[in-house]
Amino acid sequence: MTVQQPPLGRHHTVGGRQLLLHRSGTGGPAVVVLAGAGMMGLDYLRLHERIAQRTTGVLHDRAGTGWSEGAEVLPRTAGEVVAELRELLRTAGVPGPYLLVGHSLGGAYARHYARLHPADVAGLLLLDPFHEDLGRRVPQAARDHLDAMTARLDEQQSVEPTEARLAAARDQLTAHFAAWPEPVRGPLADRHLATYRAAGRENDNLYDKVADELRGAPPTPDVPTIVLSEMGHDATQAHLWPAGLLGEIDAVKRALHAELAAESPRGEHRVLDDAGHGWLHEERPDAVLAAVDDLLGAVSAAGSPASSARH
Repeated sequence: MTVQQPPLGRHHTVGGRQLLLHRSGTGGPAVVVLAGAGMMGLDYLRLHERIAQRTTGVLHDRAGTGWSEGAEVLPRTAGEVVAELRELLRTAGVPGPYLLVGHSLGGAYARHYARLHPADVAGLLLLDPFHEDLGRRVPQAARDHLDAMTARLDEQQSVEPTEARLAAARDQLTAHFAAWPEPVRGPLADRHLATYRAAGRENDNLYDKVADELRGAPPTPDVPTIVLSEMGHDATQAHLWPAGLLGEIDAVKRALHAELAAESPRGEHRVLDDAGHGWLHEERPDAVLAAVDDLLGAVSAAGSPASSARH
């Protein structure tokens, strides 16, 4: 079967599958972005381009998402995702240690990578990351609402969308990506429409198998870490959750993120009151880039070999 070719980046063979990786810039440590669930590497292209002005930037698509093969393997364990990314970076010739930037589910994977392979990681930037204890600490009403919402979404995805609905969705996506380079904009919108069902399966084992896996992982290593929490309006979240319940969830999330930052002696928790969960890297790129700069500075000040790496 012919692999769909991406507008940027190239495929590398890992585990018998073709996986996308896009690399720009020079220097180290390389900043590797781990996308959130339902998203893909090129969703972070505008952030990546700014990072590549500072050091090497890397975007990629996990198996079964974006332009990477492997939809049949979803959902997967965090360990499988980490092992795949580690091999992909090696195959593509991107030397470590890395500054991992993980968004949402990608934040959980970034933490797991650092805990399993601490020598490979120079720092962590976690963008509104998933926490394994969120499901345990939110009110029961939130857990009940999540179960009902998941059942509704499963039912909706079992129905084939009409051509009119697909065309409307494509128009919305194209408008959303209006600031992306023209050669990327259309293919990115089309790829979201082609892969949304498969990408949605990444979350299927999140609150049980993956959460248990994260709880049983080794301790977080002592690396410079910044956790960014969003507390602003997010249109998608506001549509899915009653306002009062969403406020309670956000309060629990904020507390868990503070605990995440405290796991590292060099951890810091920053709160954004004017950004939403899904696109905080677009709504507050200044805050994300400031965190990247601070972590690169911390790595350099610590005398890490990564600070002088060139490739």
